[in-house]
Amino acid sequence: QVQLVESGGGLVQAGGSLRLSCAASGIIWSINNMGWYRQAPGKQRELVAAITSGGGTNYADSVKGRFTISRDNAKNTVYLQMNSLRTEDTAVYYCNCNVQERWYSANRELWGQGTLVTVSS
Repeated sequence: QVQLVESGGGLVQAGGSLRLSCAASGIIWSINNMGWYRQAPGKQRELVAAITSGGGTNYADSVKGRFTISRDNAKNTVYLQMNSLRTEDTAVYYCNCNVQERWYSANRELWGQGTLVTVSS
């Protein structure tokens, strides 16, 4: 069974940087879209950034120019480089992937366990 394991969250001061990683493990034929979502206390989960299998990217307006999403297909891993962090970026960040386990399988949407990012002023 495919699992997503996230790492890289933590506490950082405003203006600082963090890099999140999410690695998929298990039987994997292909991974299509990969992305990062976040959920702040009392708010709904929102899309932060997404990347297609071909490398096309999409960002929330609030993070454009500060965050960069990338992927390493050989490692089945997606990254989120977060620069110029703000206090309002504080949230639990979740990895999201659409995974095809075998050539004949349907895509499955998977979520990571979440990693907390706290930005202090």
